[in-house]
Amino acid sequence: MTTTYRTLISATELLALEKQPQALLLIECSFDLADTDAGERVYRDQHLPGAHYLHLDRDTCGPMTGRNGRHPLPDRETFAARMRALGLRKETQVVAYDRQGGPYGAHLWWMLRWLGHEAVAVLDGGLAAWTAAGGPLSKHETPTPHAGDFVTGPSLSPTIEADALLARLGTLRLIDARAAERFRGEVEPLDKQAGHIPGASNRFFKDNLGPDGRFRPAAELRAEFERLLPPHAPSAVVHQCGSGVTACHNLLAMEHAGLAGSALYPGSWSEWSCDPARPVAKG
Repeated sequence: MTTTYRTLISATELLALEKQPQALLLIECSFDLADTDAGERVYRDQHLPGAHYLHLDRDTCGPMTGRNGRHPLPDRETFAARMRALGLRKETQVVAYDRQGGPYGAHLWWMLRWLGHEAVAVLDGGLAAWTAAGGPLSKHETPTPHAGDFVTGPSLSPTIEADALLARLGTLRLIDARAAERFRGEVEPLDKQAGHIPGASNRFFKDNLGPDGRFRPAAELRAEFERLLPPHAPSAVVHQCGSGVTACHNLLAMEHAGLAGSALYPGSWSEWSCDPARPVAKG
């Protein structure tokens, strides 16, 4: 019987999994918001053997309109077709990784769950953990696989849109994954105005990681989130960030900690702040 990984997978577990006969799809998601070609460059230089690369802007996001945020969700069926082209089937175990502590891998994890694919995990510690465990690297181009037959199913990742969020402010727990100085509105390097959505709490996504770059133990994460959530259940929690990407790191941390059911506001601050009619808080 094969094991299905649904949140995190360690480098040693992945090394063992590669020896098994089950279908495995490796995806590198490394990215740099300040240099959007950097992730693909380092992938071409060295990557996990057999890994494919997905670019945040080109492959996992839809067109921007100026009012739907910096990384809007793509059309669901269009993204499913992109994954089928990489060989995705219902039984495929997907492992996503990056070199930035997991936010881009977690974004792909969330998006595949959004398509209804359950067998997806993030490589804990990314490429650094892989090499530390003795995993090899490759400079060879990964061949194009035979197309898969994946079909979208009911989403495993709830979402909420801006108008619905506005109507429910004060009735749910909103968690912002950005750095504290951006949350407080002291700086804003990317979006139209500084601040945060009123009523939000700040949980910087990097707080989920230990000094080794891996996710902290599930019990520690659970204890910290349980101090943040009351009086709300996980199902009444909405995660957001600047553009709906790093918030997925907090979603993954909660799922790993056994606190399932939270939603994502995909447009996040970049969408919210572009409409002057929406309220803004600072401090």
